[in-house]
Amino acid sequence: MFHPLRVSEVEQLTDDSVAVTFAVPPELREAFRHTPGQHLALRRRSASGEEVRRTYSICSPAAPKGEDPLLRVGIRLVDGGEFSTYALKELAVGDTVEVMEPMGRFLLPPRPGRFAAVVGGSGITPVLSMASTLLAREPGARFCLIRSDRSAASTMFIEEVADLKDRFPDRFQLVTVLSREDQQSGLPSGRLDQERLTGLLPALLPVGEVDGWYLCGPFGLVIGAERALRGLGVERARIHQEIFHVDDGSAPTAVRTAAVPAHATLTATLDGRSGTWPVREGESLLETVLRGRSDAPYACKGGVCGTCRAFLVTGDVRMDRNYALESEETDAGYVLACQSHPVTPEVELDFDR
Repeated sequence: MFHPLRVSEVEQLTDDSVAVTFAVPPELREAFRHTPGQHLALRRRSASGEEVRRTYSICSPAAPKGEDPLLRVGIRLVDGGEFSTYALKELAVGDTVEVMEPMGRFLLPPRPGRFAAVVGGSGITPVLSMASTLLAREPGARFCLIRSDRSAASTMFIEEVADLKDRFPDRFQLVTVLSREDQQSGLPSGRLDQERLTGLLPALLPVGEVDGWYLCGPFGLVIGAERALRGLGVERARIHQEIFHVDDGSAPTAVRTAAVPAHATLTATLDGRSGTWPVREGESLLETVLRGRSDAPYACKGGVCGTCRAFLVTGDVRMDRNYALESEETDAGYVLACQSHPVTPEVELDFDR
């Protein structure tokens, strides 16, 4: 469900990124109390009347129960991005934005242990919420942040990360790599690929003792980090990932191995109500649902955010791409409606599970 929230602050982070803070009214405080790692879907109408939705991760610490939630997101400008352009060039304090309640499964609820993250660019956004919440609430927890950015000038949340170093010098470890700029100290410049991470990670921390690895950023970085960790013997269950960008040429193209039936029908349950619709040629199951239910949940439509996650009750589907669901979720029967096409004549989805 979307709620109109007033913008209380717009902070310029870099030339191409801002942090936007929303004021949460008392009646919505519990609805917007987030778990570190979650994101928000934002919605607006363009000048032509077209609905534009985008998801952005929450960067602020999670407020304990009883305290007012702080709702702040990081937005980086994307070439041709309608919402990010609006956020950087037009959005101002006092404006109202339609905001969906926090969601997502890239999570680190505060708990004791040793944790680490490998992030690239704006991938720092959800991890900043994770690290700041964890270190403040769990005195025995440790966090290692390995971040990659193009240059110092393009690095988001420099002051917030520096504050974590100052507040938790014995429990927060920061390693910064710049891909296009040499540093006076620290690691040499260059990309963090699988080969480099395989050699770097064991030199930084005891890889096998880390309770949870959090990978966030562009497709190439996340996949390279995952392969490096798996090669170092880390269990898949300890690796969590969220991909921000996949259209950079590094993501594989989906291979279509199953034909779509000539006539297929979809039954979907949403908010306790069910409906059945014919699936038109070439459309995704999300598009089918939206023809009958405009309130169906979605944001990116690119297989990245996971907002349209649904349980496959009956039938079989083919997903074009999936960068949002963990293998445990797909094994349990969950699919992304925006990427799913029917393989059997009848398919049933449940968005409420």
